[in-house]
Amino acid sequence: ASIASTDIGLLLQDDVFADFFNTFLNLPVFGQTPLYISGTGRWYLWPELPSHLDPSPAALLAWLEKHRLPHFCKSSLCLHLVLCQKLLAFIRSGEAAELLNWQRADQWLLERCLSGSHGMQHFRAFLQGTAGEELIDFWLITERLLALDESDGSQRDLFLSLVHRLRATHLREGSSVDTLCTTIAGSLPKARHIQSVSTRRDILSKMQEQALFIIQSYWLPKFLVHCKMGMEEEESCQPLLQEYQERLSWEPPGLSEPLPTMHIKRSQGMSGPYCSQKAKAEIWALVNEGRDTQEMKMAIFQVKPEKQPGPAGSMEELCLDKDALGLIPLQSEQLANTAFGGRGGVTFPGRPQSSAEQDLENLSKEKIISDLLPSASLSWLPSLKKPVKTLDFLPWALRADACAGRPFRDFLQLQNRPVETHLLDLWHDLEEFLPVVLDSNRENSFFLRHLIGEKICKTYLEEGSFEKLPLEPRTLVSLWKQLICGEFSPWIFRAQKEICKVLCSLYEEFLADDDRTFLQFMAPGMDVPTPEVLGRAAGRGEYFHLAQRMNQSLKLSQALHGTRSLEGVSSKLWQLLAARDLQKGGSIQAEMELLLGSAD
Repeated sequence: ASIASTDIGLLLQDDVFADFFNTFLNLPVFGQTPLYISGTGRWYLWPELPSHLDPSPAALLAWLEKHRLPHFCKSSLCLHLVLCQKLLAFIRSGEAAELLNWQRADQWLLERCLSGSHGMQHFRAFLQGTAGEELIDFWLITERLLALDESDGSQRDLFLSLVHRLRATHLREGSSVDTLCTTIAGSLPKARHIQSVSTRRDILSKMQEQALFIIQSYWLPKFLVHCKMGMEEEESCQPLLQEYQERLSWEPPGLSEPLPTMHIKRSQGMSGPYCSQKAKAEIWALVNEGRDTQEMKMAIFQVKPEKQPGPAGSMEELCLDKDALGLIPLQSEQLANTAFGGRGGVTFPGRPQSSAEQDLENLSKEKIISDLLPSASLSWLPSLKKPVKTLDFLPWALRADACAGRPFRDFLQLQNRPVETHLLDLWHDLEEFLPVVLDSNRENSFFLRHLIGEKICKTYLEEGSFEKLPLEPRTLVSLWKQLICGEFSPWIFRAQKEICKVLCSLYEEFLADDDRTFLQFMAPGMDVPTPEVLGRAAGRGEYFHLAQRMNQSLKLSQALHGTRSLEGVSSKLWQLLAARDLQKGGSIQAEMELLLGSAD
């Protein structure tokens, strides 16, 4: 609420906010996806505006405040920003220095490691498999729950869903939260029967405070030791360690540099229609055709254990980013065996495929794209001649919608589309169910898969509900049979595909509406609905960079949102730490630099 009520110009003066906001803005659900470089004050728009226009930064900020910030405040990225700010405030405090005997250099290094969306991803990866992981998850869920008004009918379903999730996981007897927050948790069983909303909220709020204090006072010092040890083994982190050693003996004076004047990069070159739908189709054509070129011909969905990424820029890492569109990074063998009880690949050579197996194979190809080789020359990149339909990239956009505060859902509600809104909710619930049921190593996966499976059946698949959903009855019945038991079903993919066909034209309307509102702010006086507003057509090299930028944003957002498993701590995280500069593009730019081998 405090973020939503603050002037966005002031918010962007905070490099940590700008980092999380950039990650959010580049999610591929939106039409316009700008990027802000706080060190220079420059905005990069995409799609770009006509070269003859001189876009106003004030107009852009007004558009962001009205049409992006409200969605950001409902996203999991915003929850992680709030948590990150609380952790940073503790690190900088005199209380931390006194309690943990930290020197200024320790505070500087820990702040450097934790700041930004990548810093929080690294912290959460470090906590995997520990009590700290559960405390973080409890804090995030409680933060969202306490911000809701359960008396508001539009928020009540989400409120109850979060309450049930807490009861099934973090508030059950024997959980880390129950054990570590004992002084307050003793009141919890009684609280479940208390009618007073304020009393229940007060108990949860106190438990959340205690969980946060444990994270700050116990897990942050452990993370600092972890970072020092990891950086010592990574060559690219040596300059950071050297600066840390210098700060131990000499603290440089804090110089406040004047803020750069905010401006927007002007477009250059040829002009074409300003249409985000067409631009997205061209980007999708690039990554889709690039995957199928001769250089990229390799097993897309082979069964082999997940390997640790190699050095940045290596052929091994860059040839196939198999979860780039959000497929949960599990061993493929788990998926195949869980789905069909078989051993080996999804294609099952030597015997005919059932329709469900064919669906799984087709969907796996849709979900997985390959990162294009940065070493390839632009002449190698595909020609973009193959037409691409919105349906081809809609799953990509819907996965981003879940991480972006559900802007597409809000659009459907404004258009008074209750059936389609219900369908979109089902798509997202199925997407949330997949990582839980497929990754048995997840915290509380057993409880969550039954909780989510039963919720899906009760909300969408009960007898009498079928008529409300324009999906094949066979699909719905097959879903119910396995989800009611908390089991994986390949029919999830069939259902999601059918839902996409229904929502496709409405998503095109959503993009058109996003274009109209953007142009109303940036090009007032123009006849916005007509195609006469022109923008520059990007070249193939730019499309390549844009595709990677949005892809990295989605992967990072999914990892924090929980619809994609967190990667373990690896050399890649240390290389990202060395490359990350919050004033030069932050987390997104660090990913691009590591992926493409260039800071440009």
